[in-house]
Amino acid sequence: MDEKENNIKLMQELISEIDKHNYNYYVLDNPTISDSEYDKLYYSLVDLEKETGIILPNSPTQRVGGDVLDKFEKKRHVVPLYSLSKVRDFDDLTKWVRDMLKLSPHTKFALEYKFDGLQVVIEYDNGNFVSATTRGNGTIGEDVSLQVKTIKSVPLSIDYKGRLIVQGECMMTNKNFEIYNRTAEEKLKNPRNAAAGAVRNLDPKQTAKRNLDYFCYSILYCPERHFDTQEEMHEFLQQNGFQTGDYFKICNDENELIAEIEKVDKIKSGLDVMIDGMVIKINDTKYRDEIGFTAKFPRWAMAYKFAATEATTRLKSVTWQVGRSGRVTPIANLEPVELAGATIKRATLNNIDDIRKKDIYENAMVFMRRSNEVIPEIMGLASKDENSRKIEIPSHCPSCNSLLVQKGPLLFCENHYGCREQIIDRLSHFCSRNAFNIEGVSEKSIEAFYEKLEVTKASDLFLLKEEDLLKLEGFKEKKAKNMINSIENSKIIELNRFLFALGIIEVGSKTARDIASHFKTLADIKNASLESLAEIEDVGNIIAQNIFDFFRDQENLQEIDRLFKLGVKIKEVQTDQKSDILKGKTIVITGTLSRPRADFERMIEAHGGKSSSSVSAKTDFLLLGENAGSKLEKAKSLGIKILSEQDFLKLINE
Repeated sequence: MDEKENNIKLMQELISEIDKHNYNYYVLDNPTISDSEYDKLYYSLVDLEKETGIILPNSPTQRVGGDVLDKFEKKRHVVPLYSLSKVRDFDDLTKWVRDMLKLSPHTKFALEYKFDGLQVVIEYDNGNFVSATTRGNGTIGEDVSLQVKTIKSVPLSIDYKGRLIVQGECMMTNKNFEIYNRTAEEKLKNPRNAAAGAVRNLDPKQTAKRNLDYFCYSILYCPERHFDTQEEMHEFLQQNGFQTGDYFKICNDENELIAEIEKVDKIKSGLDVMIDGMVIKINDTKYRDEIGFTAKFPRWAMAYKFAATEATTRLKSVTWQVGRSGRVTPIANLEPVELAGATIKRATLNNIDDIRKKDIYENAMVFMRRSNEVIPEIMGLASKDENSRKIEIPSHCPSCNSLLVQKGPLLFCENHYGCREQIIDRLSHFCSRNAFNIEGVSEKSIEAFYEKLEVTKASDLFLLKEEDLLKLEGFKEKKAKNMINSIENSKIIELNRFLFALGIIEVGSKTARDIASHFKTLADIKNASLESLAEIEDVGNIIAQNIFDFFRDQENLQEIDRLFKLGVKIKEVQTDQKSDILKGKTIVITGTLSRPRADFERMIEAHGGKSSSSVSAKTDFLLLGENAGSKLEKAKSLGIKILSEQDFLKLINE
């Protein structure tokens, strides 16, 4: 063997080793060597290429091309690309499944994610990457070979040596999207647009910066190999180093399909990739030619589309809302848009920095997202025109016209005892279920108390008499009597509910319960040091400071004294310990359960356990309800035991 042959052999060995580690890292997410060891292999190959002047076509050093293209070359697809027909409800899905079973008796169905990225077709020959082409119009696409070669989960060489054309989706994972945006001067709007923009960038170096992934789901052309099922194709793709995603199921009928689709729908917002539905294909390929195609779709495949979680709509205007702490928050008023089964008309914009970062305008189109069926969020600007206008930051309170104070990106009205919206919000909070739980007192009632009876502090509620309420519109003798009784009956209260009712910034009902359980008396909480407050799990420095400052404000202390003088009494903290079966165990609750979450938190504590709001390596159990989100995925990844509501009740009853 001469020197050239020896160098080529050595290069091939290095490439094979590097490809193996790329597959472990980027496809399996299971690195087997350190970064420094990987770099040593990579730069050994770089040095050998420089020394010999030889670069093999499948060398990983060629993932980022050196030249910026003037334009994309057009390329005709070897196999025409079809779209998928779509259904949005289970009735239509059931009808399609039954039609398929008539045409293909005893077939099963392959179920996969419907990835929401940029579709790209990749060709291989003799085991080497040849080209990559966008979908285009299905007949002709754009040659994006240099760009796609930068994607580390795209194998540049594969074991199969025949001609092969595969289909998949270029995507940016949510994790890589967040990492990129942390340091980017120009923030990306969402992972889907980020992937499409990266692949269709004429400079491959810019594509590489976005750290894309490629998820492969179909074999379009493989003349020397026959596949009997979709399952065989899926296994073949994995065997040749393609990333296929972490989901592939075989189902027998519509009932199994629907059950699986419902499961994925609940956890989709916690996935690291964006999906907008599920793809169902007849598993047995022998039936596909018989069933055939329409002009646009294969009849043997179908996409079930989830309710949209992203959309564009017009941001009509921004109003500024004052909360009980005096914080003034921007609220976006939107043209109504359907998202995840709900009509969205408003969304929070968080603060001034959020508006600037997202570069949004009134009377402009914006991207909307509703994750895990919760609060809708504006992601960024979609487009603006000559009628769009800059969002004005107010200088005065929209409620009382006091001069606003800016603290970092936040605005505050410091007229705490004269600002209508703050007062009404504080009183509503004080009367709420997890606080004094005064039955029959609505926000409308509180507005009437404030405007007609000059109720401005919580203690004023305990001065009200029946004759005062009879002056108000809609109050008859019975209603007035019942409300006064509700106010009177609320005076005896647990420490945690009293603490929550005070409205200390960022002290929710669970935090209030943790603090009450730790200190046992209000006096001990008032006198607690910053350090001792911060030591309580899930409290931390910021909330500790808020509590510490609250009990050093003379107005707050005077109001607490007034409440006690008017008959409010705090019950002794009851341990109510039923067992120690959960002693030393930390449980996180996610999703919707049959009773309020606070009830389950109390049960956990009553049996010696602790409830936490976030999943970590210290979590022992995840208590799982309906419509669970990202906590479920994180718990699975950490190997945390998952309990259903029935499992949990059985555990504590034992």
